[in-house]
Amino acid sequence: MWGCVRVRGELLKLGHRVSATAIRRLLRRNRIGAAPLRLRHRWKTFLRAQVSAIVLTDFLSVDTVLLKRLYVLSYMELATRRVIGCAVTDRPDADWVTQQARNVSWELKDLGVPARFLLHDHDAKYGGGSDPVFAGDGVSVIRTPIAAPRANSHMERQIGSTRRECLDWILILNRRHLERVLTEWIEQSLATSRARSTDSDCALRSGCDVGAGQVP
Repeated sequence: MWGCVRVRGELLKLGHRVSATAIRRLLRRNRIGAAPLRLRHRWKTFLRAQVSAIVLTDFLSVDTVLLKRLYVLSYMELATRRVIGCAVTDRPDADWVTQQARNVSWELKDLGVPARFLLHDHDAKYGGGSDPVFAGDGVSVIRTPIAAPRANSHMERQIGSTRRECLDWILILNRRHLERVLTEWIEQSLATSRARSTDSDCALRSGCDVGAGQVP
């Protein structure tokens, strides 16, 4: 109802006298919902439409056996769920994050990934020169809404899988140990995803053969 009142107020400014009831009927007739309901689907629509051009990034914290906290910065391609860059440090300052951004920028060029958007949260660690590095490559940086973890849900699931299936089962000694563990984990995950893709392709081809008239 408040949306109809606001529309009516804007029309009155233009000299058009229309009742809020008439506006509400017109919106219902054209199946136009309230503004908050329409906004609810825009983020998913954006991700679906630009999936091949989006890179995600986020931080993961890991505590060692000596109670020293390490930070892992990961970059992932949304379309393939492939981890493009992964670095570990105990001091994630702006200079370090900027250097990782340069490394990932070079890696994207080597892999031929047509990145156009980079998604990350409002963490102050990105406040240095990392965003300008991507902006110089024509990549638009999009900050997810505050207190909305589902906005970067694909990266959150990747971090959750890394914790549940890998890090929760290992006692991390130091930074080098964590780097080795993550390297092996990423390589194993890529091999598993390739195997699943191959099996799916074989199953699809087999299904097409049967559907073409062959009796199973």
